[in-house]
Amino acid sequence: MRRLAIALLLLAAAPAFADSNLPAAPLANTQLSDPAQEAQAQALMTTLRCLVCQGQSIADSDAEMAGDMRALVRQRIQSGEKPAQIRDWLVARYGDYVTYDPPFSLLTAPLWIAPLALIVLGLWLARASFRRRRR
Repeated sequence: MRRLAIALLLLAAAPAFADSNLPAAPLANTQLSDPAQEAQAQALMTTLRCLVCQGQSIADSDAEMAGDMRALVRQRIQSGEKPAQIRDWLVARYGDYVTYDPPFSLLTAPLWIAPLALIVLGLWLARASFRRRRR
């Protein structure tokens, strides 16, 4: 029983050991000196999903990987790359999951079509309900 309690305690503490003890990447928490470049970086970072956190952008996440991604975005923007090029590189490396705005493809079609289908279904049901009330 004691071993089970220790195992559960260690398992519960596992997320605390997820990040390393390494210092943060140089530009992870430091803004660029050029305000226009920093604005581009911030705009891009809010559209990129943290791969470790659920539902947070890399701009909002405190995860080590999000910090590394913020540093990468800032470094590439500082070197003159356009945000679209950086996004394309990240999507090629991590897949469509890294962006909050996945492109329309056969795989993502249900994400784009389902809301429209639900709106049409709701309008059809509302119309049928109003017709029944008139009679």
